[in-house]
Amino acid sequence: MAKIKVVVVDDSALVRSLLTEIINRQTDMTCVGAAADPLVAREMIRETNPDVITLDVEMPRMDGLEFLSRLMRLRPMPVVMVSTLTEQGAEATLRALELGAVDFVAKPRIGVSSGLQELAGDIVDKIRVAAAAHVKRLPPATAAGAAPAGGSAHETPRAALPRVSTEKVICIGASTGGTEAIREVLMPMPADAPAIVITQHMPPGFTTSFANRLNTLCRIRVQEARHGERILPGHAYIAPGGHHFRIDRSGSNYVAVVEDTEPVNRHRPSVEVLFKSAARVLGPNALGIMLTGMGADGAQAMREMKDAGSYNYVQDEASCVVFGMPRMAIQCGAAHEILPLSQIASAVLNRLASAPAGVRHRI
Repeated sequence: MAKIKVVVVDDSALVRSLLTEIINRQTDMTCVGAAADPLVAREMIRETNPDVITLDVEMPRMDGLEFLSRLMRLRPMPVVMVSTLTEQGAEATLRALELGAVDFVAKPRIGVSSGLQELAGDIVDKIRVAAAAHVKRLPPATAAGAAPAGGSAHETPRAALPRVSTEKVICIGASTGGTEAIREVLMPMPADAPAIVITQHMPPGFTTSFANRLNTLCRIRVQEARHGERILPGHAYIAPGGHHFRIDRSGSNYVAVVEDTEPVNRHRPSVEVLFKSAARVLGPNALGIMLTGMGADGAQAMREMKDAGSYNYVQDEASCVVFGMPRMAIQCGAAHEILPLSQIASAVLNRLASAPAGVRHRI
């Protein structure tokens, strides 16, 4: 089996050396080049035709985000961001994901050598996922720094939903590729949409910026979930990085439970935790959505949601960056509808606006 070919792009000679060594330790991948800046990397990519690039943000001669933008517009390929700035400036990370980066790793600000060695397993896992990811050519408007594909949240005003029950809650799970997928689902939601609860695999330090970014784009209010807070219509709540998020009842209200308990399915936050609580607390008042992501987190719990009466949507393979979590949800028999990402929001809104009997396609 051919090895995954990786080009490392970083202005630090130490980081280039460490990443090269980490990659070459793996039996299934090889570092075919290491470049100190994007202009050198450009030639290296032409010569070696890598499967994956690891890319720093802050570099001489050309900013890493500018290079990523040009790359995804002209020669799209899987990119994993590896940069200190992905931790300090979560906005840079979110912009990189918006531009088409598959995933990111935040290298430590101090103790780089030992820190990267500790992250070695995470780095190579993300390279493996990236090598199998579906990447798309970046539209010119997005590459130029305009609004993300999908346009403004206010371009196509939608009529208010016809008296949607405040008992309804939309539950979303996602991982690799999920930040942009979640944006595409949330942006069409009207201000009076049912409450939305979200678990996106993301480390501490990024979900606040992620929520704030979505809040500027959407008609609903988007925020990190806070422990004990009421879950209200017209709001979306995102699991804080490094914490589990589940939904519970307090009298007649739904409330957020945010916990720093052990990882589930190797994840914290875990989609399994959120979806299990939805099955238990919401039952038929839940609508489940499983978006792009690696692994199987949440698949069994989504089947539990279905058995409890939830109606579930799963993103199709063609529109996923990584068809792992959706595939497993389908295999578990958790899906009612399997749809392209671009159709999920409208399908949910149509179901909310129509009689419950209006089932279009059962799996």
